[in-house]
Amino acid sequence: MGRELAMSLALAVLAIHVAVIAFNIAGLIVIPLGGWRRWRFVRVFWWRALHLGLLAVVALQALFGRACFLTLWQAELQAGSGAGSASQPLIARWVESVVFWHLPIWFFAGLYGAVWLYALALWLLVPPARRLERME
Repeated sequence: MGRELAMSLALAVLAIHVAVIAFNIAGLIVIPLGGWRRWRFVRVFWWRALHLGLLAVVALQALFGRACFLTLWQAELQAGSGAGSASQPLIARWVESVVFWHLPIWFFAGLYGAVWLYALALWLLVPPARRLERME
């Protein structure tokens, strides 16, 4: 694989990673707010199941002491490009510093486990509708 392609793919994986993080964080805020404001979309079953499922994957990876597979893919692609983080564009370096914290894995296991429990509580407190008809 060429160096430029590997770097482009590493940046694409970083963009996907940021999108997943934004989706997860937004859901944690929008679901309780939407339940309170009676926004129907926060009860869409597939959206809620995807949110809870993604958070479960994150929590389980940390619980088992594994780095996120997106993090691993990005690191492998970046290494394959022969470039260090200094050769990345400024915005990519900034986003990477926000996404990747240099803390022990047990910290993330506790944090992500607590976040998943919060999302599970939201599932119970603002339950999703199983059918579209029930939402109307």
